[in-house]
Amino acid sequence: MFYLRGMTADSTLHLGQKARARGVTSNAAGRFEAHGRLAFDDGWDIPHAEALLRTEVATERPRKVISRNDSPDIPFDRSINPYRGCEHGCSYCFARPTHAYLGLSAGLDFETRLTRKVGVRAVVERELAAKSYSVAPIAIGTNTDPYQPIEQSARVMRDVLKVLSEHNHPVTITTKGTLIERDIDILVPMAAKGLVQVGISLTTLGARLSRQLEPRAPVPVRRLKTIKTLSEAGISVRVMLAPVIPALTDHEMEAIMAAASGHGARAASYIALRLPREVAPLFREWLSTHVPDRAERVMARVREMHGGQDYDPEWGKRMTGEGPWADLLAQRFAIALRKTGLSRELPPLDRTRFCVPPRTGDQLSLF
Repeated sequence: MFYLRGMTADSTLHLGQKARARGVTSNAAGRFEAHGRLAFDDGWDIPHAEALLRTEVATERPRKVISRNDSPDIPFDRSINPYRGCEHGCSYCFARPTHAYLGLSAGLDFETRLTRKVGVRAVVERELAAKSYSVAPIAIGTNTDPYQPIEQSARVMRDVLKVLSEHNHPVTITTKGTLIERDIDILVPMAAKGLVQVGISLTTLGARLSRQLEPRAPVPVRRLKTIKTLSEAGISVRVMLAPVIPALTDHEMEAIMAAASGHGARAASYIALRLPREVAPLFREWLSTHVPDRAERVMARVREMHGGQDYDPEWGKRMTGEGPWADLLAQRFAIALRKTGLSRELPPLDRTRFCVPPRTGDQLSLF
C-alpha cells in the first residue's frame, strides 16, 4: 500500500514502511499545499521486511501559550495545548485539520509528526502575571490530548499543571490518557481547593472497536479505572461521550454512562460525530476499511444530522446535529442522566484564590 503525502521535508512514506497501529492509512497533502507526492514501486527497491512508521517529534518555543476563543457554543474562552498532533491516532479526531497550518497532512502526519512546546513554564508564568490578565478556567485537552504517549517523557503537561497550581488557577482537563494518574499529586491539592475538573473521553466500551477507532489510546476498561482512581482521590470527573457515532456506537450511550457512574463519575456530556474539512474523507476511508457493511448507513445518518452534508459548522448545531435522530439522542441522554444519577454540569471552579506568587525583588504586601 502506498500513500499520498504533502510536499514537505522528508515527507514521503518510504516503500516498505507500514502504518500499523495508526488511525488512518492515507496522507493526502494539506489543503494549503500546491502539490502532492505519490510513492510507487519502480521495481528497483530490494525486497525487505516492512518497517513500522515511527513517530517524529519536533520542538517549538512559543511566545504565547494561552489561546483565546469567542465561540458561543463552548464553555471556555481560553485554552492551552501542550502538543501539536496526537499519537492516539483517533480516526475521527476533529483537530486533524489543524496540521495543515504546519504544511503537514491531516492524515498520518497528524499522528506521526508531533510538535512539543518547550519553555512553556516561563511563558505561562509571564502570561498569568500580566496586569491585564483576568482569571477564568483554562481548558486543556480541547484540541489534542495532553496525556498522549509523548507526555511520558516530555512532561510538558506536568510543567503547565505546576504553574497553575502555584497560582491557584482553575483548570479543566480533557483526556483519554491514563497517564493523568501520574499527576495525582498535583491534582488532589488543586481539587481540594475547587480548582480542577477532569473529563475522561469514552467512545465505546468495546476493546476491539476502540483499538480500531483510537489505536494508541488506552482501552476503555483502563479509562474506567482512571475515572475510579481520580474520583476516589476527590477529583471531580465527567465522562465525555465523544464522539457519539451514529449506527456504530450510539447504542452504547446508556451502558457507557452507567459504567462511568459506577466508577465514580459525577457528570456526563456528549458530542455527536464531527467531520470538518479533511476529517470526512479520512473517516469514510476508515469506515470502508473496518466496517464496510455499515459505512453507507453511518454516513447517511451523519448527513441526516447535518442538513445533507458531512458536516455543518454552524454554532449551536455542530456538536449535537439536528433533526429526528439528533432529537432522539438528546432525549436518550436526558433519560440516562436521571437513571444513572449523573449531572450535566460539575460545580463551578473557584476563581477567587488566584494570585501571582511574589518573585525575588518584589515588594511584599503589609497584609
